[in-house]
Amino acid sequence: MHVLTILFQSLIIGGLVGFATGMGAARMFTAPKTQALGAFRTLGEMNAAEGDAASHFSFGLGFFFNAWASTVGAGAFTQDITHRVIPNWAAAALLLKDKDPQKSFQNPKRMAWAGMVIGMVVVAFLNVTSSSIPASLQVTAVKVLVPAANNLINLVMPVLFWLAAIDAGRRSGLFGTVFGGVSALIIGNAVPGVVLGILIGKGVDELGWTKTTKIILTAAILLFVLSGFFRGFDMTMIKAFHLAVPQWLTNFHGLLNVK
Repeated sequence: MHVLTILFQSLIIGGLVGFATGMGAARMFTAPKTQALGAFRTLGEMNAAEGDAASHFSFGLGFFFNAWASTVGAGAFTQDITHRVIPNWAAAALLLKDKDPQKSFQNPKRMAWAGMVIGMVVVAFLNVTSSSIPASLQVTAVKVLVPAANNLINLVMPVLFWLAAIDAGRRSGLFGTVFGGVSALIIGNAVPGVVLGILIGKGVDELGWTKTTKIILTAAILLFVLSGFFRGFDMTMIKAFHLAVPQWLTNFHGLLNVK
């Protein structure tokens, strides 16, 4: 009876969340004219899949395992469910029927209904399995799922996105490789950098070196510079060359509480 109650509540919650998430993800493609629930990273990651159903599914699958491990071990959902799993799986399902992006994952109505179905299935599965697994087995499940998910996210996904960047053209491949390498060094994961590289490369291919594309490129470079500084990457890099860190740089980091 307890499991049936969880299942019923999960179907309602998953349906509502999936409906809003699917519609919001599709609305991101029409921003800034119309916009709803969504995030820039969702838009960038869905663009990186380039309308390929298998890419959308595999991308969502990687984060699904991580979310599953978190649900089983901690009893809480991660934001990957709404930002990555539901939108990408809904897009994959729609692309199996219609390859036209504007009629599939860029259509708010279709994405809303597809997201609702995916949300019901995903949330119900996570909650039911989490509540059904004995506490003694939860620790074992986490020890198996977390390393597998981390390897998929940190090793497999960057390679897939890098290959997508190369396939998108020389300019996207170049920016994806450079930004992906910098992102891996600073953040520890190349995916954000590769996605930015694809967006910049495709933007230049379609618009040329306009004021907009130059601003985006400058903003991306500034983002990595600031991210590296506030993570103390500059000091780490100096130490890696077996050089002494200047005292003024140490004091400056200390002033900003950056270690």
